[in-house]
Amino acid sequence: MPSTHKKEKPWDTDDIDKWKTDPITKEESSGPFLEESSFMTLFPKYRERYLRDSWPLITKSLEKYGITAVLDLVEGSMTVKTTRKTFDPAAILNARDVIKLLARSVPAPQAIKILEDGIACDIIKIRSMVRNKERFVKRRQRILGQNGTTLKALELLTQTYILVHGNTVSVMGPFKGLKEVRRVVEDTMENVHPIYLIKELMIKRELAKDPALANEDWSRYLPNFKKRTLSKRRTPFKVADKSKKTYTPFPPAPEKSKVDMQIESGEYFLGKQAKQRAAEAERAEVAKQKKEEKKREREKEYVPPEEEAAKPKKRKTSKE
Repeated sequence: MPSTHKKEKPWDTDDIDKWKTDPITKEESSGPFLEESSFMTLFPKYRERYLRDSWPLITKSLEKYGITAVLDLVEGSMTVKTTRKTFDPAAILNARDVIKLLARSVPAPQAIKILEDGIACDIIKIRSMVRNKERFVKRRQRILGQNGTTLKALELLTQTYILVHGNTVSVMGPFKGLKEVRRVVEDTMENVHPIYLIKELMIKRELAKDPALANEDWSRYLPNFKKRTLSKRRTPFKVADKSKKTYTPFPPAPEKSKVDMQIESGEYFLGKQAKQRAAEAERAEVAKQKKEEKKREREKEYVPPEEEAAKPKKRKTSKE
């Protein structure tokens, strides 16, 4: 049976951007929400003073979307709620991202940009990716680079805002940029240097400018870095020369255990008290030898040095 739903749509032209999200206005809203939605997040103690100073800016920005915000300094929490003036259902989700970013030390003027359409955020937890603390610190420093150059290059290539703080990486920007930043951060924590991925992003950026290559495969233009794994086999410092040894079909004799050596010396058959007397006698003998060595060393200081014999002086003979 032929398909009936695949019909020509004269209104669906190529110039229509199907990914575009139109902003919702108050006129399009059907009325106040039936239920109240709220989100709460905790913040660290050192952020209390900054949040108290910047809270008027945050509440003013959220009031435009009909969202109310509450700062509780006693419990150390931030809460956002919908009101009867809220007209955009997605506004409460954006407000949730705002307080989440503020708790991760993102500046308030930067955090409120998440309320705009087309801007999203992603908080990447990187502490669990590396077990060793020293290795984790070194790999986190690679994301920043020297004087923050690697981080700045990544922000310019992905059109995002990146903040590396503690055990997380906070990212703000378009969805495509968030995906690329997450890939770079995860590969960096898995011991892949970010310069390789930055070079790949730079090539993709140049290829995107050419309309002729828009629908082609870019894999032949991208660099293919091969992972070189060095052999983990331990090489001995001194290699024994096996050519000098004569071949014998018999295996080497096994090493004697501690019990075998005790049986040979007769110590194995001694009683508990006899063993203690033998051990004390051995310690006394060792102490005696050390005492004699120290005595000889002290006596060396009092040994007079050998004096050289005085040479006889030659008499001067007067010539007649």
